[in-house]
Amino acid sequence: MAESVLSIRDLRVTFQTQMGELCAVRGVDVDIAAGEILGVVGESGSGKSVSFLAAMGLLPATATVTGSVMLDGVELIGAKKKLVRSIRGRLMSMVFQDPLSALNPVHRVGDQIVEMIQSHQKIDETKAFARAVELLEIVGIPQPDERAKQYPHEFSGGMRQRVVIAMAIANNPKVLIADEPTTALDVTVQAQILEVIQRVQQSFGTAVVLITHDLGVIARVADSVNVMYAGRNVESGSVQDLFDHPSHPYTRGLLSSLPQEGIERLVPIAGFPPNMLAPPPGCGFAPRCPHVIQSCNASLPSLVPFEGLMTSCIRADELRIGGLRS
Repeated sequence: MAESVLSIRDLRVTFQTQMGELCAVRGVDVDIAAGEILGVVGESGSGKSVSFLAAMGLLPATATVTGSVMLDGVELIGAKKKLVRSIRGRLMSMVFQDPLSALNPVHRVGDQIVEMIQSHQKIDETKAFARAVELLEIVGIPQPDERAKQYPHEFSGGMRQRVVIAMAIANNPKVLIADEPTTALDVTVQAQILEVIQRVQQSFGTAVVLITHDLGVIARVADSVNVMYAGRNVESGSVQDLFDHPSHPYTRGLLSSLPQEGIERLVPIAGFPPNMLAPPPGCGFAPRCPHVIQSCNASLPSLVPFEGLMTSCIRADELRIGGLRS
């Protein structure tokens, strides 16, 4: 296995709220190597975005973060703010799901990219602007020299997302985190944005974390995948293994809810995610699982190897033998 450029171990995130302590992330592990695309998938509230906002040091003061985030050999959890700021945007960048909120409406897009470049590089404004134009061309914006002088409101949603990607790769980061980068975009534009991300990954050897709720997107571009539920990884492995023989009932439920040829009626996952103010003592998916038994509620299951995957289902082997796999 290639050496990890980003290695996360036992990441835990809690928020202090008026109703008590909310356990958003409960012991997540992540490894991603240079040039790899890791898909992180799960329902809203599963802890996907919070995990990587924690890694970026972008959570509010109400959050408590523990564990380890090693980026290119540098520990970020507990590091001084000055060190984290010097790394954020240079070694690790993030593409946010709402480009309109991520861009400053009163500054030209070229100037915003220039600011990103100059915050980490000693370079004069003329050269920085030329680099900004080059970046806009890389992400597929036509007439980049003219478009660099325009404001965010003059761009379509897909073009704004390309600008945000250009800003994120301005300093050739080793890790690019894309948080729901195709949300609210039509299917054609979604495909174009995914193509831009793949092109960046292939051209620069960037490690890409693709956060999404869409397994179709994962199948199209990712090399490996982490399935998250209730603040934990419940299954992980290569995309091919996970789609060919998922072992966790939650993963199988997600796949069963995808449109497939020959299937007229989709099968939704019954119930709702647990309240993370009082997370269940056992498997977080147990209240919704059609195969739950009493021992599923006894203790929090660990990820263990199973048929090329890592799964947290204690009945994985039994369900396979019993022919219950969907």
